[in-house]
Amino acid sequence: MLIGMSQEKLGELLGLTFQQVQKYEKGVNRIGAGRLFQVARILGVEIPYFYEDVQTEAGAAHGFAEDTISPPVMEFVASGEGLQLSLAFMKIKDAKVRKRVLELVKSIAQDESGES
Repeated sequence: MLIGMSQEKLGELLGLTFQQVQKYEKGVNRIGAGRLFQVARILGVEIPYFYEDVQTEAGAAHGFAEDTISPPVMEFVASGEGLQLSLAFMKIKDAKVRKRVLELVKSIAQDESGES
């Protein structure tokens, strides 16, 4: 979505259905190294791009943990609304307007949670 390519188009370029691409994206299915390489080439990014912001714990069996919990930020950005909000927010060039939008969202969140 960040580069304007649909899951359907990516699937077509990979020779997959958009449902298969969706399963990779959501982490339902694991993606092999060869397929990851193909995706990186199609999207025009280096493989480390997919591992940015991944934090690991010392001593963890990386890649084998089934019950990993996504950080809230990753869950937010992975949601449709989160991605749309992030993309729209990044288009706001005026820092004062961005700050007002942030204050509005914080205010709404406080009202929802009953905080003062």
